[in-house]
Amino acid sequence: MPAPKSIEELLKKPATPPAAGGSASVAPQAPPKPAKKKLTDDTSTPEALEEKMGDIRLAELERESAKRAGELGLPFIDLKGFPIAPEALSLVPKAEATRLRTLPFFFNGEEIRLATTNPGKEVDALMESLKKERHANVGLYFVSDQSFNAAFKLYAVLPETKEIIFGYRIEEKDLQKYERELADLRQLQERIKTVSTTDVVTLMVGAALRSNTSDIHVEAEEEQVKIRFRIDGILTDAASLPKTAWKQMIARLKLLAGAKMNIEDIPQDGRITIYLTNEKIDIRVSFLPTAFGESVVMRLLRPKAIALEFDNLGIRGLALERLLREIEKPNGMIITTGPTGSGKTTTLYAVLKKLNTPDVKIITLEDPIEYKLQGINQSQIDHSRNYDFAKGLRSILRQDPDIVMVGEIRDLETADIAIQAALTGHLVVSTIHTNSAAGAIPRFLSMGVKPFLLAPALNALIGQRLVRRLCPDCKVPATLSPSQDKEVREALGTISPKSGYTVDLGKIAFFGPGSNASCPTCHGNGYKGRVGIYEIFTMTRVIEERILSKDVTEGEILDLARQDGMITMAQDGLLKALDGLTSVDEVLAVANVDSTLQEPAT
Repeated sequence: MPAPKSIEELLKKPATPPAAGGSASVAPQAPPKPAKKKLTDDTSTPEALEEKMGDIRLAELERESAKRAGELGLPFIDLKGFPIAPEALSLVPKAEATRLRTLPFFFNGEEIRLATTNPGKEVDALMESLKKERHANVGLYFVSDQSFNAAFKLYAVLPETKEIIFGYRIEEKDLQKYERELADLRQLQERIKTVSTTDVVTLMVGAALRSNTSDIHVEAEEEQVKIRFRIDGILTDAASLPKTAWKQMIARLKLLAGAKMNIEDIPQDGRITIYLTNEKIDIRVSFLPTAFGESVVMRLLRPKAIALEFDNLGIRGLALERLLREIEKPNGMIITTGPTGSGKTTTLYAVLKKLNTPDVKIITLEDPIEYKLQGINQSQIDHSRNYDFAKGLRSILRQDPDIVMVGEIRDLETADIAIQAALTGHLVVSTIHTNSAAGAIPRFLSMGVKPFLLAPALNALIGQRLVRRLCPDCKVPATLSPSQDKEVREALGTISPKSGYTVDLGKIAFFGPGSNASCPTCHGNGYKGRVGIYEIFTMTRVIEERILSKDVTEGEILDLARQDGMITMAQDGLLKALDGLTSVDEVLAVANVDSTLQEPAT
């Protein structure tokens, strides 16, 4: 009986009937379906005909490679268009992949899959080495030369000397170095020209941390790449890069965020975690295809940067007294309202922090979890697994909680479960999208909530916005225009006597942003940080009776709340402007002054 042919002999000869070969330790697996390129039926031009013929030739080569894979006893895969993650590719150095014509295309921590055009003893040795080093199962696939070459191009964006294990890290020493160098955001453009693509992201994040940026926007345009920072809620141009740097830039961002580098036509999400000596910074990264390349938005989440004390948030006076009284109750609902980015989640976190003691169990249901709170059980919904707010709320109520936070009430099912929980001994805190605190009640009723359940369930409703704080070091006295002066006086003049605030309209004065470009505190912006403006009212017997009438309007609830001493967001903002915390322009830009102009009925 003739000896079985080796893999090396099989590779040197033309295709023959299947024979046993090396790498027998790897059982053949059904390979993932390769991406298929749609062939055009339009062959009316020489270019179209040539393109179709080229596609046919490539398809024939893939069929030949698949046949050869069968002869070798290996599964076959076409890597063209296959999503290869950076943590997989980095398992084998570029030089080794070149020499062996072998590269890793899949890694999930427990399984590694290699693709090769040249199986043999050295590849077997590589598999054994990876198996021992990573404590993972290693599988081998056969690929064509053109498939291997397409995947090999991804090595161009990997660092040459540093290993990546589930995402490349931003080093603390590099981040601190750039933070120290950038005394002013305006220096970013000049500094960015002097660093490599690898360091651009570190420099960008360092500048963002230095300027208390909440979001970094990296946007591909027709002729350049624009970098913008959202500082205190306002987008500001920070720097730009030449369009030629875009491919390396996007690859670097995907590498850090753990996104698929060779997927460009569908949205992706990723996450970067930076471990510093005294804190951990999480960065949520979103990739979105656009006309000139992918748009990237990076949300910087810094637990130490959020103010979780009511005094720091801007809640004060009678509103604070009433809110503290309501959150001390063992059951009921605390609802915050406002648009996206108005600080609702931070307010809820402040409530939870106030209530977080060893004798209570607190569970949250969030989308997504933005900040980790010690001593609190936090659960994140997952729409892909049919785990939404309603199903999640049902589940966490079986965990015997005392206090429950629901990230948002969006539908009748979630609202009904939350209200039942509030009526059966739980304190429920949540958010709903309306423009004002008074608007939350008609919103609940429009969902289909039963008035006789809603009225006794509600404890307090909070409406809020964020305004920029004036820089304390360069703010200057401001003069209002005649129309502004009229609006401000009418709004302040209708503050309810029960609120505890009295304003002498003959002695009002306001401040505005300074124009000192050399101010070390705000760097010429005139503003530094943000503060909330609030309207908070608690339930009264009169409001409960009005809810039971079913056809209650936002205006009626607002009127009853103001009679009971509530000040509106606009009035709260103007009182803070009188104290020099913000400017009248900021308040008028975000708050509805019209709701304060009518004298509350008595």
